[in-house]
Amino acid sequence: MANSHPVWQLAVPLRQDQIRGKHKRKLIDMSDADLLFDLTPTEEQQMTREVVQRFAREEMAAAARPADEAAALPEGFLHKTVDLGLNFMPIPEALGGVGAGRSPISNVLNTEDLARGDMSMAIAALAPLAVINCVMDYGTDGQKELVSQVLAAASFIPAAMALMEPGIGFDARQLNTSASQQTDGSFIIDGAKSMVAFGPDAQLLLVFADTGDAGTQGFLVRGDSAGISFEKEDYMGLRPLPLYAMTLDRVAAPASARLRDDFDLKRLVSLGKIATAALAVGTCQAVLDYVVPYVNERVAFGEPISNRQAVAFMVADMATELEGLRLMVYRAAAQAERGLDCTRMAFLAHRNAVRYGMKIGTDGVQLLGGHGFTREHPVEMWYRNLRALATLDGMLLA
Repeated sequence: MANSHPVWQLAVPLRQDQIRGKHKRKLIDMSDADLLFDLTPTEEQQMTREVVQRFAREEMAAAARPADEAAALPEGFLHKTVDLGLNFMPIPEALGGVGAGRSPISNVLNTEDLARGDMSMAIAALAPLAVINCVMDYGTDGQKELVSQVLAAASFIPAAMALMEPGIGFDARQLNTSASQQTDGSFIIDGAKSMVAFGPDAQLLLVFADTGDAGTQGFLVRGDSAGISFEKEDYMGLRPLPLYAMTLDRVAAPASARLRDDFDLKRLVSLGKIATAALAVGTCQAVLDYVVPYVNERVAFGEPISNRQAVAFMVADMATELEGLRLMVYRAAAQAERGLDCTRMAFLAHRNAVRYGMKIGTDGVQLLGGHGFTREHPVEMWYRNLRALATLDGMLLA
């Protein structure tokens, strides 16, 4: 990891079957692969991370507030992200990519670092990569070739996942959007989606729909397909991110648009939750980075307010909660990297990201007092963005 974070190779809390008696504990079997994870970055990961962190500092952090005020991404920002080369990483060399393979750990690190610059811009930059990752995991050879030709380009090409639906209690296993198979093997897709990035500008959309007996399946469709319409959505947070409600009215998709039969919805949802939690880690780190010097420099009654225990303890709690969340996200990513079932850790990471993301955002506002409520400082923007975590599902993938 970066110098500020140690390399973790440690055990998780003991399970009930590892407890002997009231106070006696059995030593952990260090050969249990599920209890250990080593996050020492490869040389390539470390180099990539340094580039991404520099990009977040120089191109995103300073532009975040003006972008929020304008409710639009900075001009030229998306095309600058192409130089990071993230879209090329999972694509095989034969298809014009780098051939680095799928790496949930790399995706989590990049998502965290970009979100530290700004969550809205991070989602916009990484949305096409989510489509690429999903197709590389579950796409046919033809779909992989199509995605590589369209998205592995010299300029930024918008693309997005279309999983979420309007309404309360969204469940990816029980979608209202339907895909009815026709006699010739093609599908007719009907339904509605929410929070679709880029909307009418998206060249490719990965639409998820209920197929009946086969359950939820993914379909790779062109953004300009007949029957697809969009309506702009505005939210309290993520203001620069172009989000749209999408309506699908008898959208025709050939049989070749469907992902492979081995498509794993549970793993897809888990990878989405890990990525969302990584967004929380990066944004919460930005909050902590801002409030620490503020409380040390803000003087009240002749001394820095950090000298007061109530303030110092609140900052310490923020740092502790953030580090615990980061560790949970990294462990989930490490399980996914090794092909293990990461469902439990992914859901725990996402649950804690929603919980502590809102708490750290709220505490950041509180520590600034009245200034935290004004738009003079960015903490209120981070607070609004962190509130969106509970509504995000499947926009990005680890």
